[in-house]
Amino acid sequence: MLALHAVRRTVASGAAALLALLVSHAAAAAQASVPYVPTPQAVVDRMLAMGNVGPQDYLIDLGSGDGRIVVTAAKKFGTRGYGVDLNPQRIQEANDNARNAGVTDKVAFYERDLFETDLTQATVITMYLLPNVNLMLRPRLLELKPGTRIVSHDFSMDDWMPDEHASMPAPDKYGGSGGTSDIYVWRVPAKVAGKWQWELPLRSGPVRYELEAQQRYQVITGHARIGSQRVPLDTAKLSGDRLELAFTANVAGSPVKHLYTGKVSGSEITGTVLLSGARLQSEQQWDAARTP
Repeated sequence: MLALHAVRRTVASGAAALLALLVSHAAAAAQASVPYVPTPQAVVDRMLAMGNVGPQDYLIDLGSGDGRIVVTAAKKFGTRGYGVDLNPQRIQEANDNARNAGVTDKVAFYERDLFETDLTQATVITMYLLPNVNLMLRPRLLELKPGTRIVSHDFSMDDWMPDEHASMPAPDKYGGSGGTSDIYVWRVPAKVAGKWQWELPLRSGPVRYELEAQQRYQVITGHARIGSQRVPLDTAKLSGDRLELAFTANVAGSPVKHLYTGKVSGSEITGTVLLSGARLQSEQQWDAARTP
């Protein structure tokens, strides 16, 4: 649902209070010009499909309107979750829809400011807000558990590029006048920036590696070091907490392609590495640790 939530925060500091008041007034002014626009059911279905929503997920819908995203997820996929909205009429309507669908054991709806909503339980967050609200939320979203999926109807996150994007016709949009809907999906990226070290046992003996990584959202750049060699990364892909790296370096006097795949967990990466060279072919466990 397209809904804009005013920021309601009480702060002790005079400077913080003034900042909160200015943000609240800006949000309230924008709210007056933004009508309630339901997300067409076909778009809801596509959002849930692109978000790969399932029974293992916990979904939070920000600006939930009549609750159709949360109710559909619960009814079709057994997904638990809740929605928040500032309009009490929409909350009543959403809870009625949940009762009619027989999913009140899985979902609920609350009259609540989305900026004061705890999002840490979510594995999926859906929203139909406005670009400036998305940007206000972005710092909080980036601190969620890596791999959490963010699915937005129509509005992006500025320079945080989506992992997936699709456009679709929406004849039921805007009360039947029709239009096109854009759907954006992000996976909260793990924090990879910094230096990482690991060791591989090879025929010639243990070989020590180091990775120096820079990061902007899910985009990773950098280089690897093997002894005195400094080699660029051929591939660096990050999707949530899943990392893939590839580079070519000389090992025992011969070029060897290294393909790493692993899961980032805080200051550790665990996975496998595939080594391919004229004299060396092997697959091994990969365990890297972040260095100070």
